[in-house]
Formats: sequence, structure tokens, C-alpha cells
Amino acid sequence: MIAIDTNVLARFYCDDPSDPQAALQRPLARRTMIESASIFVPATVILEFEWVMRGFYETGPESFCAAVEHLMGMPHVTVERWEAVKDAIDLHRRGFDFADALHWACSRGCERFVSFDDRRFVRRARRAALKPEVVAPR
Repeated sequence: MIAIDTNVLARFYCDDPSDPQAALQRPLARRTMIESASIFVPATVILEFEWVMRGFYETGPESFCAAVEHLMGMPHVTVERWEAVKDAIDLHRRGFDFADALHWACSRGCERFVSFDDRRFVRRARRAALKPEVVAPR
């Protein structure tokens, strides 16, 4: 089994014809993703991949969600904490920030998820009746 980094996913899923380095790396990423017998993708790589797609490639949530669902559907790929990633993808499609959604999904066994600064996340989570509940301490 090999583990991959965010840049491999970015080169595999995102075409960047204006970047000469990407033109060199994309075929290598494709070969790695398709020909490797077994691939492991850390949950942190999925988190960073969302940031790269949104921040650098300026793609919308649906493109990111579709890419990760494709990745999780590849039979030789194991995504760490795939259940949490799947739940975070579902919440992201419903308008939640992906990082917040993944943090919450990874905390499923806890009583509460506490956040100081993200009142929007707290309100949205309350409306969605997420359990564990998301709260801001007072």
C-alpha cells in the first residue's frame, strides 16, 4: 500500500494547462492513481484537497464532493475515516464549510462539539439538529 499527498490528488483531479509543472506531473499522478495496487489517503489530505480546490482552483463544492466520491469509489483506494469524510461531504453539499463538517463528523462519539468563533456553524448545526450538538461556550 502506498499513501498519497494532496498534490497527487490535485494533479489527478484538476487540469491546469497553464502550469508547465502540472503538465509534467499530471500523467505521473494518473499512473500512480490508476496503476497502484493499493492506495491510502489520510483524512488530512482530503481536508487539504478541499482547500486547494476551493482556494487555488476556485472550484465549487459540488466539484470537490464529486471528486472525493469518485476517489472513495475506487476499489483499490482506502480513505482514512471514510465514514466521517462521507458525512462531511453530505453536510458540505448542504452548505456547511467542509472543514467544520469534517471536524464535527470525526467527533461523533463526543457529547458536544465546542467552537468559540464560528457562530454560523453553531446556528447551522442547530437548525440541522446535528448530534453531537455544536455549541459556543458562554
